[in-house]
Amino acid sequence: MNQKAPAKAPAAAGNSRANTKKELPEHLKSYKHVWVLVELERGVVHPVSWELLGEGRKLADKLKVDLAAVVLGAPGGTADAIKDSFGYGADLCYVVENPSLVDYRNEPYTTAMTELVNKYQPEILLMGATNLGRDLAGSVATTLLTGLTADCTELDVDSDGSLAATRPTFGGSLLCTIYTLNYRPQMATMRPRVAAMPVYQPGRTGRVINHEVSLPEDSIITKVLSFLPDSATGKANLPYADVVVAGGLGMQNAENYQLVRNLAEVLGAEWGGSRPLVQKGWIPSDRQIGQTGKTIRPRLYIAAGISGAIQHRVGVEGADLIVAINTDPNAPIFDFAHVGIVADATKILPALTEAFRKRLALAAARPAAE
Repeated sequence: MNQKAPAKAPAAAGNSRANTKKELPEHLKSYKHVWVLVELERGVVHPVSWELLGEGRKLADKLKVDLAAVVLGAPGGTADAIKDSFGYGADLCYVVENPSLVDYRNEPYTTAMTELVNKYQPEILLMGATNLGRDLAGSVATTLLTGLTADCTELDVDSDGSLAATRPTFGGSLLCTIYTLNYRPQMATMRPRVAAMPVYQPGRTGRVINHEVSLPEDSIITKVLSFLPDSATGKANLPYADVVVAGGLGMQNAENYQLVRNLAEVLGAEWGGSRPLVQKGWIPSDRQIGQTGKTIRPRLYIAAGISGAIQHRVGVEGADLIVAINTDPNAPIFDFAHVGIVADATKILPALTEAFRKRLALAAARPAAE
């Protein structure tokens, strides 16, 4: 179903795919338009939905088709999500409201989504690579007997209109572009913060298509007994932090890692680290940054003692400003950092912490003095 080709050789990939591509089956030629699932839970939309609408807008414009948002939720609880979907670029919005969609459960959400797809026939369907999105995307793709490319870092369309979904492979050491040939819809998930947030356009409107689905509660096996939001668990929110300070093996030991946290505290930043630190037990897994951890897009990222292998680069290269500190002048991180400091991070971090503490204290005192 899927053909893979290295992202670094687009010409070869295109030729190889052209040689194996068959004409799209007649019953799939009617599939048009780009859809994005708006991930709505308890009245709150996950920001990855808006990021995907931004990416979907680019794809739809290239294909010269409509961009549609899909909103599933409780009766009367979807109005804000619909309005914001138009503001973030959707041309139309498919809405399914049902009491069984109050909380996410795989069975009713899969039923609703597959009914929508079978009736309205999108050629591309995008979802966020969140806990909800990953669970639903796999179920929908399996039910529809189509392909799914997970955890994409880039989305594009070829000259023939096929979705080109790029993701890391071989442990993150390579990037490959995957095509779902001769199947529809072409499905992909993208992790939060991989794509930029599109500009919101107030007052923008579009068509709303309401679709009714029969979801009798007594036929659904899974029941929601309680709901605990992530904000109540105390877990880190690295993907949406403005400033992130992270450490790697260059911090030498767990005691020295406290220097990373000290700087983060002074800056009001989140703190994290590379995968080896999780493996060593220096930091919890929800603080891991990189391909197998969190993808971040902060205004400022300070990487202390991190070599910058491709797995880490994939997770941080969207940052506005990357400051890297490493004793090795040939460390890969210097290839994509905006500012590089060749030095021992255990000596630089305390100096930075003190300098920022003094500067911020001075800035805080200035308005009072005036």
